[in-house]
Amino acid sequence: MEKQKTIEKEVSFSGYGIHTGKEVNAKFKPALADSGVNFVRVDLPGKPVVKAHISNIIDPKKRLRRTSIGIKKNGMDVEIHTIEHIMSALCGTGIDNIIVELDSEELPGLDGSAQGFADLVKKAGIKEQNAEKEYFTPRIPIWLEENDRSLVLLPHDSFEVSYTLSYENPLLSSQFMSVNISSEIFEKEIAPARTFCLNEEVEALKKMGLGKGANYKNTIVIGKKGIISNKLRFSNEFVRHKIADLMGDLYLLGKPIKGKIIALKSGHSLNIKLVERMFSYIKKAKEAGIKSPAVFSGMPPFNITDIQNILPHRYPFLLIDRIIELEEDKRAVGIKNVTINEYFFEGHFPGRPIMPGVLIVEAMAQVAGVLLLSKSSNAGKIAYFMSMNNVKFRRTVVPGDQLVFEVEIVKIKSKTGQVRTKASVDGNIVSEADLRFSLVKA
Repeated sequence: MEKQKTIEKEVSFSGYGIHTGKEVNAKFKPALADSGVNFVRVDLPGKPVVKAHISNIIDPKKRLRRTSIGIKKNGMDVEIHTIEHIMSALCGTGIDNIIVELDSEELPGLDGSAQGFADLVKKAGIKEQNAEKEYFTPRIPIWLEENDRSLVLLPHDSFEVSYTLSYENPLLSSQFMSVNISSEIFEKEIAPARTFCLNEEVEALKKMGLGKGANYKNTIVIGKKGIISNKLRFSNEFVRHKIADLMGDLYLLGKPIKGKIIALKSGHSLNIKLVERMFSYIKKAKEAGIKSPAVFSGMPPFNITDIQNILPHRYPFLLIDRIIELEEDKRAVGIKNVTINEYFFEGHFPGRPIMPGVLIVEAMAQVAGVLLLSKSSNAGKIAYFMSMNNVKFRRTVVPGDQLVFEVEIVKIKSKTGQVRTKASVDGNIVSEADLRFSLVKA
């Protein structure tokens, strides 16, 4: 299992914001596991904290040519600007948890790339933490299109980016790069690539109040005859920088990605929309699972009220009435009293009611969910029903029967659980199945 990472020691740095031009002093500090990336405005009352997460994003249309986050705190707008390069460096170096303190609203621009931030991480040292790293691993393609721009995220077993840059400007030739991101590749091939703009854009940007701290050292300026007062670090430095920006924006999901990104002319606005789409995917997936209570307390028997505190199911889909036995990591026994008033008897079958077999399996799965999530190390996790094997239906279940569900652990790991289940009436087996669950952090 890959572990989460923070930094070993505090490091300080300073500089000027590329857009605000304001001097800013900043610090990297180690952070606790599962805390994520948090920015602290030490210059404001109460030192408000802004988590680097898509839920705190500021609309890119309101903060042009950069990625910004912010919150409302005590009637005050607390904002952090131009975070894409530092987020790219944290993503590329594998840092999950860190505190970034600063005394102004914009990060230092440094040399206009992610390299300076990556170097600071190396200076601070990387420390492995006693918590498992969690990746976003999509099971289906996720894509967006806007005019001639597009972004696609495909299932993949590593983090790979393919980017096509193409401007309607003869000074910027089309560039393409495909790269499988690792910390070593990031450091050598992506981090050094600097931000850029056309010389003809400079005056317009300044009129909008942007680029006050920009110069020919921290921004590649492309004039009619080529690069002004600077030299490229790579022949295709522009597309490399676009990949760095994309990495930084996607890290606002709050977790690293295992997937293949195919990008065509994407910028901050489209990047952010993809993160929003991924975040929505995660929320919908969570709603489909069984979430463990943060603290599993008490001992059986569990009545219907206790069960509703454990499982998210409600009538008519809560199919167990009591849990009468439970041994953590071993077994559980649940009860379902089948009555003529059950909703499914209205149509299955009128005149000769029989409980549907799929609902018997679902009831066994609900008892299994209680058993798996009762394990202390699974507190707060979500269980997803993954597969069923060796399913057999031996006898019918009718009104008046009392179903007894017995569930035994076959194998349980940090991410999966396998159980053997059987349902019986009056000591006679009516159904049995082997069920498998995925266990993930909430």
